[in-house]
Parts: sequence; C-alpha cells; structure tokens
Amino acid sequence: MSPDKNTQTMKPLTAANKLGIYLPATPAEFQSSPITRAQLEELRVNPPQWLTDLYANGPFPRDVVARKLGISNSGLARNGVNDALTHDEITALLADPPEWLVRERDNLVAVRKEAERVKEKEAARRAATNRPAKNLFGPK
Repeated sequence: MSPDKNTQTMKPLTAANKLGIYLPATPAEFQSSPITRAQLEELRVNPPQWLTDLYANGPFPRDVVARKLGISNSGLARNGVNDALTHDEITALLADPPEWLVRERDNLVAVRKEAERVKEKEAARRAATNRPAKNLFGPK
C-alpha cells in the first residue's frame, strides 16, 4: 500500500452498527466525525468508559434488544417497541413478561422449528435423489 493513500473512513452510524451500540447514546464527538478502521479497531480493543457503559447499561439498538428479549425485530415492531431500551428496562420486561412478550417468544420458537423442519425435509429430498444442494449463486 502506498503511503499517500487516503485512509478509509466510515460514517458514525456504520461504526455504531459494527460496535453494536445505539448511535444517539454516543458522545457528540463520535456522532459528528468519520471513523477510520484503525479507530474502530482501537475502540474494540481498548473501549473508552462511555463505550463500556453503553455495553453494560444501554440504551441498546433494536437488534440487541430483540436478542436480549428472545424475540425478533418484527416482534418488537408489532408490539410498538420502537425506542432503544436500557438494561434496567429489559430486565424489568424479563422479570414480569407481558403477554405480548410471551407470545412473541413462542412465535420465534415456532418459526425456528418450522425452518429446521423445512431444512431437514429438503436434506432428505436431496439425499433420496442423490442430488447436491442447489447452488443459488451459480458455478464456482
């Protein structure tokens, strides 16, 4: 690599997504300037206190909230949970789950079971016909 080559940067939203944090909860200097790959790696290896606090207490982005609650992102949306939640809010929901949370957790289990059933059925069909799995991306 030539020494005069520009360093590749990313938008703060992209960096926040890669770190798994909620961008509006980050410091203003993080939100207002591009992040280099080296800076992102440094944040991962040696997180500052604000990042450690975000990882521990939130607020967490929707995908992290969904994972912690054991439901899908769609399940959050169906039930009007559009905002980021903190650790305490998630803990409260898990301690005394509302009816919608129980229903969405059951729904996610059913969806995963169905996906596994379809996968096994397809594997059995391929084994019966001695055909390899279909390569959807064309020849290698």
